Amino acid sequence: MTQNPFGGEGGLDMAALLQQAQEMQQKLLETQASLAAAEVEGTVAGGAVTVTINGAGDLRAVRIATGSFDGGDVDDLTDLGDLVVAAWRDAKAKADALAEEKLSPLTGGGLGDSGGLPGLPGFGQA
Repeated sequence: MTQNPFGGEGGLDMAALLQQAQEMQQKLLETQASLAAAEVEGTVAGGAVTVTINGAGDLRAVRIATGSFDGGDVDDLTDLGDLVVAAWRDAKAKADALAEEKLSPLTGGGLGDSGGLPGLPGFGQA
């Protein structure tokens, strides 16, 4: 980032503060775009079901291993549904970890419990 927005003599440099805010916003937008483009896989049951999501958690693909389920068996189909959900949860946990890794440097170490920006009044935990 640029210069200290609080000025060298105790004053508040609004231009520097605005520039820092704009730079941070740009970096956040770039990171969000990067996350949206990232693909993460979640797998369960030894690869019987694999789902692919983007970094925002949007489902992109579901793959089911051949011969893993009997399409005519109600219990197998119920199990399949449960495994798709479990694979999505696995992928979502990985996507969340990726988001935390990429966003942490921009938010000062994390998004906090409220999802805001820590240390900035009105933007999360102060």
